[in-house]
Amino acid sequence: MVIDKIKKRNLHEMQNEPIKRADIPIGKWVKCNNCKEILYKDTLHKNLSVCPYCDYHFRLSSRRRLRQIIDEGTFEEFDLKIDNVNPLNLKEYSKKIQVLREKTGIDEAVKCGIGKINGLKVVIAVMDGNFLMGSMGTVVGEKITYSIEQAIEKKLPLIIFSVSGGARMQEGIMSLMQMAKTASSIAKLNEAGNLFISVLTDPTYGGVTASFASLGDIILAEPKAMIGFAGPRVIKETIKQELPEGFQTAEFLLEHGFIDKIVHRKDMKDMLYKLLKMHTPYQKEVKNV
Repeated sequence: MVIDKIKKRNLHEMQNEPIKRADIPIGKWVKCNNCKEILYKDTLHKNLSVCPYCDYHFRLSSRRRLRQIIDEGTFEEFDLKIDNVNPLNLKEYSKKIQVLREKTGIDEAVKCGIGKINGLKVVIAVMDGNFLMGSMGTVVGEKITYSIEQAIEKKLPLIIFSVSGGARMQEGIMSLMQMAKTASSIAKLNEAGNLFISVLTDPTYGGVTASFASLGDIILAEPKAMIGFAGPRVIKETIKQELPEGFQTAEFLLEHGFIDKIVHRKDMKDMLYKLLKMHTPYQKEVKNV
């Protein structure tokens, strides 16, 4: 049969007849990073970007995350009108930022604002790994800090979804200063008695883990999310020892007391609502019309 197909193909070529090919739309399919199944994107998105075969949680953009968590039509983004700094005068940095803005449709690696979860008002910040891997520079640090200050001022609970490769090396020491800046703001939030729920998604590393992401009153994580400061390979090479199985996964960290609960994406909104309802009894539900 293989020979017959080859002969048929050669016959088409000799007669200059076009060979009919399957009409498969480009960009409509994606391979699961875990089980390697080929998935139709629309079906994947309807399943909250979770693989229906192995339950692998794909990474989400900030906009898609907000659509999943915040009640439709209630999100009001903070408009800070601040721009990046380039303290090291890197020639390509400003250009790269502009290209990313055009490609992703967002201004920076975090979207912050006020919205409602089943009628309960919250301040929410959602980091976006599509923008320089969610690295924390001066703008990200300022947006996070502003969100914390708004939560204090408006007496609202704060939720931060973290995804990050760490501090933004293109901004040098300025990016590292954001760790102290955000951590000190969280301390003020704690003094004010506001609830802070930190949600760790894949991956959360570096200066973000070392600052606000680890300071939540309640720390949640998505299944199999990788969470840490330095990566496993760097740690292994430094200490010259084999690392435990599952090291830095959400499941490993739950077992060792670093996080409070692992929450499946389909349950995340309900879990956040229950926690808000439990810890902020002064709020009243507002039924959306």
